[in-house]
Amino acid sequence: MNQKDSIQLAYFGDDFTGSTDALEFMTRAGADTILFIEPPTPDQWAPYAGYQAFGVAGLTRAMPPDEMEPVLETAFARIREIAPRHLHYKVCSTFDSSPEIGSIGTAIGVGRRTFGNPVTPVVVGAPHLGRYVAFGNLFARMGIGSTGEIHRLDRHPSMRHHPTTPADEADLRLHLARQCDHSMGLIDLVDLELPAEALRAKIEAAADDNAEVLFFDGIYEPQMARIGAALETLRGETDTLFSVGSSGVEKALGDHWGATGKLTPRDHWTEVQPVDACLVLSGSVSPITADQIRTARDNGFAAIAVAPEALESERRKESLVADYAAQIAEHLRNGRSVVLHSCEGPDDPRLDACREILGRQGLSPREVRGKTARVFGEILGGAARRALEATGAGRLVVAGGDTSSIVARALGIEAVEMIAPLYPGAPLCRAFAPDSPVDQMEINLKGGQVGDRNYFPALKAGKL
Repeated sequence: MNQKDSIQLAYFGDDFTGSTDALEFMTRAGADTILFIEPPTPDQWAPYAGYQAFGVAGLTRAMPPDEMEPVLETAFARIREIAPRHLHYKVCSTFDSSPEIGSIGTAIGVGRRTFGNPVTPVVVGAPHLGRYVAFGNLFARMGIGSTGEIHRLDRHPSMRHHPTTPADEADLRLHLARQCDHSMGLIDLVDLELPAEALRAKIEAAADDNAEVLFFDGIYEPQMARIGAALETLRGETDTLFSVGSSGVEKALGDHWGATGKLTPRDHWTEVQPVDACLVLSGSVSPITADQIRTARDNGFAAIAVAPEALESERRKESLVADYAAQIAEHLRNGRSVVLHSCEGPDDPRLDACREILGRQGLSPREVRGKTARVFGEILGGAARRALEATGAGRLVVAGGDTSSIVARALGIEAVEMIAPLYPGAPLCRAFAPDSPVDQMEINLKGGQVGDRNYFPALKAGKL
């Protein structure tokens, strides 16, 4: 097998926490996988040529379309040079996006121009994460890795109140149609039960009907391998198939490759040990993460709230970073775990305070979202890095998708590799961060919807 054929899949994640979700399911499938912060050039990829898959943790979920486009053009062109069999634009399993921010339609346009596939498959359903697509409509469990109730997305208690991309449409085709004008088709639940040849014919018929974007339903785990086989069919003889979706893409391809013997699923992992102290950096607005912060506080974690005044000026921001770093270091020296958080749920009064401060600066709603994510990400990462240079922590957790990539960059992280599963979609990883105190540290990156209320204390105790 030559090097080109050995690279089964590459993916570009629209944020960091979602990128580790895909990292987990490729690693579980048996593919040696590494996640980079920036797209590697062929020369940078060369030392990792033995890996079968790689990802890139991007920032596009928090970008407007005019900023996304050049970033994705550069990234996709660089990845195309390495020539993986599949290139997946990885989005959140709740399809977070809008015409103004994190536009999936924009990403599809760039991917279609770069790779030239006539059909772009979209797989959002991820039963392993509590995400289900039925007849084109997305349903989500309340809390990934929990037993919460399942809601249609536009009635989801958390997602319908998302501060950046509130869910007001559960039909994925209608949601995407706001962001692009591509023709769309659907392989629904009834189609997925067809015999293999009939399903193949259905997919070919959709292509013949000029469906430029082809959605796949999915509510049961056994359906994922069938979807993976369909993705291989759509790839055909092309060098690289461009697809879009949640980590359902990795799950589908991994299950198919496992069933056909191309990969052997991995089932042995490093045992997760308890640590003396854990440092949590949370930029999440989710009520699920808010409940986790409260539970951590009740279990002895020190909770440090980032002040909205950090948005007033660079000088104020730097002053607060120094203050938070000193507080964190003092707690860690005393063996106490810490949560540094920019928000505690959608009702946190700091949200209104942030909007008021940035409104006085004359920023548009789009600019408010961008500056909030950037400044708070820099504060969380910057304060943690200074504190860790002064003292150590046994484990680091980053919570929240919109700020996670900025936090990772502020910490000096270049890449991560999975070392053990924890909650679905949020593995324990090892950080590669030259010249940073985070280098070789255990790190967990989780989306706002991931986990039950005991997440942070359980991660500290190694009892997930």
